[in-house]
Parts: sequence; C-alpha cells; structure tokens
Amino acid sequence: MIELSKEELIQHFDKPIFRLIMETADSLGLECYAVGGYVRDIFLQRSSKDIDVVVVGSGIAIAEAFGKRLGRGAHVSVFKNFGTAQVKYKNTEVEFVGARKESYQRNSRKPIVEDGTLEDDQNRRDFTINALAVCLNRERFGELIDPFGGMADMKEKNIRTPLDPDVTFSDDPLRMMRCIRFATQLNFYVDDDTFESLCRNRERIKIVSRERIADELNKIILSPIPSKGFIDLERSGLLALIFPELAALQGVEKRGGRGHKDNFYHTLEVLDNISKKTDNLWLRWAALLHDIAKPQTKRWEPKIGWTFHNHNYVGEKMIPTIFRKMKLPMNEKMKYVQKLVGLHMRPIVIAEDVVTDSAVRRLLFEAGDDIDDLMTLCEADITSKNADRKRMFLNNFQLVRQKLKDLEEKDRIRNFQPPLSGEVIMRVFGLGPCAKVGVLKNAIKNAILDGVIPNEYEAAYGFMLKEAERMGLQKVKDEAVDASLSPEA
Repeated sequence: MIELSKEELIQHFDKPIFRLIMETADSLGLECYAVGGYVRDIFLQRSSKDIDVVVVGSGIAIAEAFGKRLGRGAHVSVFKNFGTAQVKYKNTEVEFVGARKESYQRNSRKPIVEDGTLEDDQNRRDFTINALAVCLNRERFGELIDPFGGMADMKEKNIRTPLDPDVTFSDDPLRMMRCIRFATQLNFYVDDDTFESLCRNRERIKIVSRERIADELNKIILSPIPSKGFIDLERSGLLALIFPELAALQGVEKRGGRGHKDNFYHTLEVLDNISKKTDNLWLRWAALLHDIAKPQTKRWEPKIGWTFHNHNYVGEKMIPTIFRKMKLPMNEKMKYVQKLVGLHMRPIVIAEDVVTDSAVRRLLFEAGDDIDDLMTLCEADITSKNADRKRMFLNNFQLVRQKLKDLEEKDRIRNFQPPLSGEVIMRVFGLGPCAKVGVLKNAIKNAILDGVIPNEYEAAYGFMLKEAERMGLQKVKDEAVDASLSPEA
C-alpha cells in the first residue's frame, strides 16, 4: 500500500473523465463520490478500469446527462429496477447508483432498498477497504471519506466489516465468500472477530446460489496463492458445506505406524505449484481435482501400506457430477478437466520406469493437444520432500518431454487417426459392421503406437492384410476396390 497526500489524491483524479463527472454532477446540483474498489485499488497500486460512483439522488439522471456530455461513442444502459445506470466509453465503464440504505429478510439475499445518504451507503458496504469514498464535486474534489478506518486496515493488510460482522454476513452470506476471496487475492488477513463470525454464520451460505459460489471459487483459484483461500474456507467450516468432496481429502489415517500424506494439503501444494506456471483457470481446476477420488479409493494393504489404486479413473468419472453440482460449464472445459484428471498418473508411471517410445506414443495419442498442459500438471504434482526423489522425477519428465517432441516430429501421433478407416476395412474384406472390423482397426492403431509400423497408409494396409489372414479373413478379389482405396484415389 502507498500513502497519498490530499494533493496527490486530487492529482490522481485530475483526469478528463472525472472532471466531466464533476461538471455533470454540479450542473444537476447532486453530490457524487467515487467509491469502493476503484478507490481502494489506487492505494494498493492495482489497475482498475471500472469506476463506481455513488450519487446522493438519482444515479440514472446523472448517468444519462454524463452520457450526453461524452457524445458519440458513449453507451448508456439503465437498470430502473435497481436504480443504477452504466456508461461505457472506449475502455472505461462507469456505474452510477443512487445512495441507498438496505434491510434484509432472513431467507433472502435480496435487500429492501430505500434512498439514503452517503453515510447510509457506506454503512451497507461489505468491508472497510471497500467503503472508501472520494468526493467528485468541485468544492470538495479529491476529498477522502473513510468513516470505518479502511486506510488503516489496508496498511495492516486486514479484512474487516464496517459494522457488526454477524449482521453483515447474515444479511448477505455471499460476503463470507467475498471476505476470503479478497484476503486471498490481496494477500491480506481476515480480522479475528470477522473470522469468528464466518464460523458462526457458515450455515447461512446455503441460501446463496451455486453460480455465485462458483464465481467466487474461480476468483480464489485464479489468485496468486490460491491455497490461502482454501485453507480459510476449511478453517471456517465453509468448505465442507460448499465443496464436501474437497474437504473429504483432509486428514491422515495411520495403521501399524504407517500413515499416508494429507491429500488436502498435498492438493493445495499442487495448485500453488501450477499457479506459478499458468493462469489457465481450467488447468488450475484440474490441479484442484486431480486426487479428488482418493477418499473413495483408499485401501490398507498390509504388505504395501496405504494405496489409492485407480483414483485417477474414479476421479475422472466424478468430474461431471462435481461440475453439474457446482454449476460449472458442462462443455469442453469440463471434458478437458476430466481428461487431465484421468491421465495425470500416466507420465508419472512412465517417469518411474524406462522411458520407452511405445509408452510415450500412447500418452501423446491419448492426450492430444492437451499434452503440454498434462505435463505441467504432472510436474506440479511432484511435492516429495525427498530432494533426490523429486530431482529424479523432474529430470525424467524432461526426458518424457523431449521424447514427446521427437516422436511427434517423426510419427505425427498427436490427435492422429489410423490411416485405414473402418469403412476401408469393410470394403477390402466385404464385411458389414461387426466386431472383426473393430479388432483389425485396433490392431493397426496399436501397431503404430508400438512402433511396429510407421504411421503411413501403405504400411498400415500391408499390416492389415497379414492380420486379416491370421484371423481367417479373405480379401475381396476386385481390382476396382483396390484402386478406389489407394491414398491417391
């Protein structure tokens, strides 16, 4: 955080867009203030294009007048039911809202809204750091209004509610998620009284829609160190309510003096590791979910210890259910996460043994265009505290990456389709759709992946004839068929 004098703060707002808001507000005789995140981010040195303006009076009236002053290129959207209006101009959005006070009913996040003063509006804000306001009227231009000590909280890196946190969180339980999200994004800490209130009010989260919860989770996942948010969610008891599958990973069970690692904290370490490498939200989701099936697959085997056999395949099957319940997209993004969860053990198995061409070809075939993301996930998954073991895995992963590159250039395996289709096989042997066609097609694919034959038409055709002969299939004696099947035809 930086400290600014009044003159320095005035200088920050000395821009054409704020001067135009000032002129518009003064011409209408309305008080107006820049509020919330835009003001907060000035002191945190974070960029922000979206400006929120509170008007003591009609936010819609000032927005419409402001839009006219901007002229061509300005787009004004009015939301009469909410008493707000948005003005878009070039790369900037300004949202105007009339100052208001709110009251809530127990079973709803939707407030009863009345016109209010600036003080009323600041009272309804979620956190002190979001309750800052800067006057945009000429007479008091650049004056900071900080009734709840938001500046001191920013200096102390503290997240705190302006009023009684029990009232704040009970009124709008989504603020509990936002509390943890802001602490994670800004690398702040939740005030002790505020955190205790999170714990007391956690059951209220049940009235919040899954879509809003998922939106906050995505913002936590995209934070620089997302583990911070998930640890706070777990400590407050919120995680078990909104994401029980993830909460179930926590804990260590011991038998005969042998325990497994805590898969919850391992998962968070993997998530933090991958967050250093990528901003891809869905790759970060794959990291969060890669071991999600370990509680279901955990077994004690006296000769081996704790095992989690097939947790990757069971986890892959769990992904659609989790995405559906969390109201996450049920499209190619879900399938991408599902694929990475299902495949995440494969590079590790290869890296533990001799890195063979055949194993790498099969991995490349199954991962397709997602192979680089899969390798990034697997490298993030190496969290061993044994430095030698960790170094061995990472070195072997480099060998796997190099083989992937070499074999892709040589064999063109990524997303490949075998050179001979099922239709070709049926025409060559005069077959209809049947199991034998699938057997032959699979044999050709395996021969290419195992390096028995190159990924070429002629080699595949010759291999098919040999396999068919072994299976007792006879080629149709028809030169016209042969001619029609050639690559040139």
